Amino acid sequence: MRVLLTGGGTAGHINPAIAIANYIKEKEKDSTFLFVGTERGLEKTLVPKCGYDIKFIEVMGLKRSLSLQNFKVLINYIKSQKDAKKIIRDFKPDVVIGTGGYVCAPVVKTAAKLKIPTLIHEQNVFPGLAIKMLSQTADVTAISFEETKNMMKAKKMVLTGNPLRPNLFASHDIDVVRAQYNFDDKPIVLMFGGSLGAEKMNEALVDMVINRRVEGFNLIASTGEKHFEKIKGELKDKGIDIDKIPGVRIFPYLYNMEEIFFGADIITGRAGAITVSEITALGKAAVLIPSPYVAHNHQEYNARYLEKNGAAKVVLESETTGERIASEIKNILADKDKLKKMQSASKKIGITDACETIYKSIKEII
Repeated sequence: MRVLLTGGGTAGHINPAIAIANYIKEKEKDSTFLFVGTERGLEKTLVPKCGYDIKFIEVMGLKRSLSLQNFKVLINYIKSQKDAKKIIRDFKPDVVIGTGGYVCAPVVKTAAKLKIPTLIHEQNVFPGLAIKMLSQTADVTAISFEETKNMMKAKKMVLTGNPLRPNLFASHDIDVVRAQYNFDDKPIVLMFGGSLGAEKMNEALVDMVINRRVEGFNLIASTGEKHFEKIKGELKDKGIDIDKIPGVRIFPYLYNMEEIFFGADIITGRAGAITVSEITALGKAAVLIPSPYVAHNHQEYNARYLEKNGAAKVVLESETTGERIASEIKNILADKDKLKKMQSASKKIGITDACETIYKSIKEII
């Protein structure tokens, strides 16, 4: 199979495309792959790092307000379609897959005009502009959450879930996890603000430690590389050694996230598409603080979806304090039945076979 994949800008668009490619390669070892992205997006480094070829086109996103720059965007878009057409004709794909970001619009649109089978994938509850635009021409629109069905029209819509890393589902010995961090038998809470960290959440973390709000549970927290030394200094000013806090371990980054996800009773963090998909795939209860700094406020849509289904409690960033976060965690842990119900509700909406479902859809349209 010859597969052309396009999507980019952020890791949230690129990693699902890479996961789909990896799955197809596993099923059909003689497959050939080509990615199309922009040189400004993370795909420039992420895709080659995973061993795939990539070509670049120049395309920009529309400004959401009236702007003269949109004329430049339009001219640029017309050129990007010509460039995409050349790449498609040279590569001769059996299928074109788009995973979001404005770069996928000219590529998928051009492929559809050339009568090449197309599949697009939306990671979030609230669909992005490119996916919305392409959904009525793409042969299949794959969605990750049931609620997305009510937010756009599509030629054909299939609920697939988000492609997730296979090692997420590996079993771990919880006693080994506890011993590794010198934890007792109290519940474990994981707190993280994404790979870069989140300042407001880190402020809450510092408050929780200084004011001893972490009694009653063990806490593993990731601050993000750029915030770690600041937090370490703030705690040191209060006479607290970051490496010697009973029941609390704080790191700049967690390289064994799968292990900690497995051992955690509650996940506290942002509400990016992959994060909430991983939470539900593993059936975890959550306290979610959606980032307000994302397009269409899509993280709040993701978080509210889990909350409506009984799997999470949502705390807005404007409401985030150490006292509030600790209170939400303790309220859940204080009621074992409530915790079990949240975990069960989470598992009920979790999807673990996204790549397989997407692969089947691709085979059907080919």
